[in-house]
Amino acid sequence: MKLYIVDAFTTRRFSGNQAGVALLEGEDFPEEALMQALAAELKHSETVFVKDLGEGAYQLRYFTPEGEVDLCGHATISAFTVLREEMGLAPGAYLARTLAGELAIQVSGDAVWMDMAPPVEVRSFEGEEAAALYAAYGLSTEDGVPGLLPRAVSTGLKDILLPVRDQEVLDRAVQDEGEVTRLSRKYEVVGVHMFCPGGADGATAHCRNFAPLYAIPEEAATGTSNGALTYYLYRYGGVAAGEANRFVQGEKMGKPSEVLSRLEERDGRIQVQVGGRAVLALRAELL
Repeated sequence: MKLYIVDAFTTRRFSGNQAGVALLEGEDFPEEALMQALAAELKHSETVFVKDLGEGAYQLRYFTPEGEVDLCGHATISAFTVLREEMGLAPGAYLARTLAGELAIQVSGDAVWMDMAPPVEVRSFEGEEAAALYAAYGLSTEDGVPGLLPRAVSTGLKDILLPVRDQEVLDRAVQDEGEVTRLSRKYEVVGVHMFCPGGADGATAHCRNFAPLYAIPEEAATGTSNGALTYYLYRYGGVAAGEANRFVQGEKMGKPSEVLSRLEERDGRIQVQVGGRAVLALRAELL
C-alpha cells in the first residue's frame, strides 16, 4: 500500500485541504479496522483508499478519523491527482465507484473534475430552528441574508447551508462544537457550510465548513459542500446554469483554498460538477 498526503484545491504545498491517499497495489481493501486506524493515524479530515478495477474504473472508500463516509470531494480530487502524477493516468474520462454512487471523473493536465450525486434539497429551517443554528456560532438571524433561509442540501453528503450577510460576520462566527454536533446528529447531516456572497475578488462566495460530528472542527476546502451550495444558489437566483463558479474557503484557518464548480442542465436533469487542482506534499509506504 502506497500512501500520499495531498494538498487539494490549491497549487501551493501546505495550503488548501489535506487528504490522505492510499493506493492498493492489486489487493482487495484491507479490514475496515485497519483503514479506520490508518485514517486516525494520519489525522486528516479524510483518507481515501483507492482500488483499480480496470477499464478506467476505480473504487474509492473514504474514512475520517472517526468513521467511514460515503463521499469526499477533496479526497477524490486528491486521489485522481495521485493517479495522474504517480501512476501515469492520462487525461480523459474515468469512473469512480463510491458509497454515494458512480461518479464521472474528468482528468485534465492540471485539474480534476467530478460529477456530484443528483442534488436533493432536503428541508429549510425557519423560526426557532434557524435561530438555534445561528446561535451555535454566536450569531443571530439578523446576521443572515434577507430572502435566504438555512437549508439542508445534498449532492452526495447532506450539509446545512447557512447564509451570512458578509465577510465580517463569516470571520466573527465562533463554533460551539458540542451544540453543532448535537444539531448535526438531530438533523442527520454531516455538518454546517457557512457562506457569504463574494466581494470585489470575483468569488461566487466565501465559505467556512464545520463537521464536529466527524471530528472535523473546521475544514479548509470541501467539494461536496460547495457542490450543494452551487445547487442552492442556482435554485435561489445566485448562479446560472453553464457559468463557472469559484468558492474561496479556508481563509480563517490560514489555508486559503479555491473550489471550482459548474452546473449544467442535461436532458431535463441538473448535474453539478466540482473541480480543482491539487499538489502532492508527502509520499510514504505502509510497513
